[in-house]
Amino acid sequence: MDATTRPLTVQALLVRDGTVTDIGPGEVAQFAGPGFVWLHAEGVGHGESMDLPDYVPAMAANALVASETRPRCDEVDDAVLINLRGTAFDTMQDSDGLVSIRVWVEGARVTSVSRHRMAALAKVEAAVRAGRITDGGDFVSALAQAISVQLDPQVADLGDSLDDCERMLDGGDIYALRRKIASIRSQAIVLRRFVAPDRDALGQMAQLEFDWISKDDRMHLREAADRFARMAEELEAVRERAALLHEQLTDLRAEKIDQRSLGIAVTAFIFLPLTFVTGLLGMNVEGIPYAGHPWAFWGVVAFCGAIGALVMGWFAWKHWLED
Repeated sequence: MDATTRPLTVQALLVRDGTVTDIGPGEVAQFAGPGFVWLHAEGVGHGESMDLPDYVPAMAANALVASETRPRCDEVDDAVLINLRGTAFDTMQDSDGLVSIRVWVEGARVTSVSRHRMAALAKVEAAVRAGRITDGGDFVSALAQAISVQLDPQVADLGDSLDDCERMLDGGDIYALRRKIASIRSQAIVLRRFVAPDRDALGQMAQLEFDWISKDDRMHLREAADRFARMAEELEAVRERAALLHEQLTDLRAEKIDQRSLGIAVTAFIFLPLTFVTGLLGMNVEGIPYAGHPWAFWGVVAFCGAIGALVMGWFAWKHWLED
């Protein structure tokens, strides 16, 4: 099934005393502890609506179901609203391949919403079901780690593809290389548009003073933010390298055109005097010298050959033929 037609699904998990239980979405609003509960809605916005629980403030609820978002982190009273972008699980049509997840984080309760299926979310769900996530800080740090790990190889592949293009500069098809480099540069620009805000959002989250964000959570958040920062720097380098390669290809193309133009000019210059001689002797008038002698034709051919050799020698002396 294509990602754009994925129906609305809602699931909730309760972690209590090391035991993980699937619960109904309606039970999340009545949750008062102990333990940790996670409510996730997926497919919101595809022709279906979702009424978020009353414990989510109106401002946060609007942000969770908004059609367009960018990575951000906002502190609201004793909770956090954080949006992140990561790799899509399914093939996206007419998209940059990244999907957003919007998360309302409280100490013992997390509410997340996504329009499309995110690849990193499977790892987070596995960690929740294994009982390794016991509060909101654990959830966001695990989500950030999973997103950055999923996205890192995609960024590295862009750099590797650009390395291949650099090696093909001398003997490759210039026009095919230009199309490939333009595609790589476009992907790098799109990815950097969201990777850098992901870094900023996680950096802000790591600085928040909440009891449920432990020292380990802050360390993992900073580690993920550093990975996003490195990816942003690599994407910027890919973008700049792609621009330089594009300029090199343009120069190579101009050089090839110049070489071909020079070859045409040299050929035309050699045949210019020969055309004059043959045109002069080919006039249908009386008085052409040696017109009645049998050797005259071969004499003219030898004379034209001598002129051609003289012109070629002059070009060689001027080093034009070496260019």
